[in-house]
Amino acid sequence: MTAALFSLDGRTALVTGAGRGIGRSLALGLAEAGADLVLLGRTGAQDGTAQSAEKLGRRVRVVDLDLSDPCQVRATAACLAAEERVDVLVNNAGVIDRRQAADIRPEDWAHVLDVNLNSLFFLTQQLAGPMISRRSGKVINVASLLSFQGGLNVASYAATKHAIAGLTRALSNEWAGHGVQVNAIAPGYIVTDNTRPLREDPTRAHAITDRIPAGRWGEPDDLVGATVFLASGASDYVTGHVLVVDGGWTAR
Repeated sequence: MTAALFSLDGRTALVTGAGRGIGRSLALGLAEAGADLVLLGRTGAQDGTAQSAEKLGRRVRVVDLDLSDPCQVRATAACLAAEERVDVLVNNAGVIDRRQAADIRPEDWAHVLDVNLNSLFFLTQQLAGPMISRRSGKVINVASLLSFQGGLNVASYAATKHAIAGLTRALSNEWAGHGVQVNAIAPGYIVTDNTRPLREDPTRAHAITDRIPAGRWGEPDDLVGATVFLASGASDYVTGHVLVVDGGWTAR
């Protein structure tokens, strides 16, 4: 009975940015729980993840898409809404721009917002329609510790992650009564390409590690359990929540 609550057998999950890091771990974790996959992101980036999921016996569709192009995102999302029954949407794709706020050019700002926030909204807007119609669906947004904090030299990234937390709650308020749960996970300091500059700075790396009660940086696989929970029937009465997975950082 308990195992059935977390099973994703017969469901299809769409994961953005699943080529590496957190997105790859989440996609494969969902596949291991029984879900077929639609992987959406940069051309060629998803292929390795697709092959690994297929070895688990899952059906996998790869969709190449430039998430920085809002028009392309809307058109592709509309096609997917018509062609696929997406039971779980995981909005993971994101970029980070590390520079002082005074040095951010308009095009830099726009790029981060288009990839991290605008693509998330338009994709969700289209794919949630069928979920609402059948009164069943899960939307999981990948937020961040910077949904709660300002960070250093990451103004555009922090702005998008604050917005994702707010959007998660706003969409939950609209759709919870239609059987669609909208939640987010907020990773702490995870070993990914985005955090490499921090890990390669001995001073920053030591300061961060020393502040994490768990005593270590997280790995992408540390986020799988929370994601499977939010994707499954086990979380049917959980909505509008931002679930922090940070080794205790925010509790300190």
